[in-house]
Amino acid sequence: MADDLKIEPATAAEKQPINFPPLKNDTILRAAWGKPVSRVPIWCHRQAGRYLPEYHKVRSRADFFTICRTPHLACEITLQPIRRFDLDAAIIFSDILVVPQAMGLDVKMVKGKGPVVPEPLVEPSDLNRLLKPEEIDVRKRLGYVFEALTLTRHRLEGKVPLVGFSGAPWTLMAYMVQGEGAKSYYKAKAWLYRYPEASLELMNRISAVVIDYLIAQVEAGAQMLEVFDSWAGDLTPEAFAKYSLPYLKRIATGVKRGLQERKVDVVPMTVFARGADWALEELADSDYDVLSLNWTLDPQEARKRVKGKVSFQGNLEPSVLYADETQIRREVRKMVQAFGPYRYIANLGHGMLPSMNPEALAVFIDETHKTSEEMIKEGSAMSSQACNSSACCIQ
Repeated sequence: MADDLKIEPATAAEKQPINFPPLKNDTILRAAWGKPVSRVPIWCHRQAGRYLPEYHKVRSRADFFTICRTPHLACEITLQPIRRFDLDAAIIFSDILVVPQAMGLDVKMVKGKGPVVPEPLVEPSDLNRLLKPEEIDVRKRLGYVFEALTLTRHRLEGKVPLVGFSGAPWTLMAYMVQGEGAKSYYKAKAWLYRYPEASLELMNRISAVVIDYLIAQVEAGAQMLEVFDSWAGDLTPEAFAKYSLPYLKRIATGVKRGLQERKVDVVPMTVFARGADWALEELADSDYDVLSLNWTLDPQEARKRVKGKVSFQGNLEPSVLYADETQIRREVRKMVQAFGPYRYIANLGHGMLPSMNPEALAVFIDETHKTSEEMIKEGSAMSSQACNSSACCIQ
């Protein structure tokens, strides 16, 4: 397989998380930190995946989790969209459900169904089937993720930053209890009301593992992190405040503290609490640097609500990419103009879909860069004109 696809395993040097190539494009990191940029950076959730023909050449030769557990294959899929598009970040090819796997649950990827947990958690006593956080060495149980991160950092050759990620405790619990993806995670939500103490215990365990996991990702080479709470919007505001928000906050604080204690540079962190529009202010008061939004939030209203505390990411409706080029450009321009060119990372409000045309993403990227560059140039010209006409500029 490696010969056919020209994908080589890591060399001895590529296995070491040191001496990475210098970063050539730090635009997304600057946007996350709220620093000036020359254009709005863009990347997309699920940018490495099934909409790309080259992905299927790898996928046809190995099952999903085999690819995740084979560093040079995961690296190859991570790099595919970077080779094809003018993106400003790469995101490691992996899956949020490697965390439940590390905790002792079996997870399978079933064709036509997606991820399936054959023996989900049914009642509180099932927590005894899970490893406790102190029994889990994430560097051993999830070592393949870290190896893929390190290899990818080397093979990116500094072109763009590398993003690592994890699922959030509530979203991971939803899969662990429900057993599979669902329109309504009624089994998982029922746990919150039937077994509140066990639910909190599970959240605590998952949070501890996720903190260790994300710290290790940075040590392996990740330059930015995202926490996905994909099913946050399925909770009531009250349930979110009890079973999700405290753990999201704990993760951001714990990761940054852990990195500082290890004398490792802190990286920007993004949270995507999809659908939890009511929690914007609370999330802005956490240790996350970027809030990722879906398409239900108005950009200007979101800016007002957070009062400049964080940067934003998002929030193009993915279905826009099924439109023709003229319409895609029109919608992207509207979005970029609404967010403004600073403290902003363009992305979809969810993720790329398998049936999407790769050329539609190319248009999205091009229009984001084009519109934002024009806005920044116009802003600079206006500032210069204002300065030239003001006595404050006279030395």
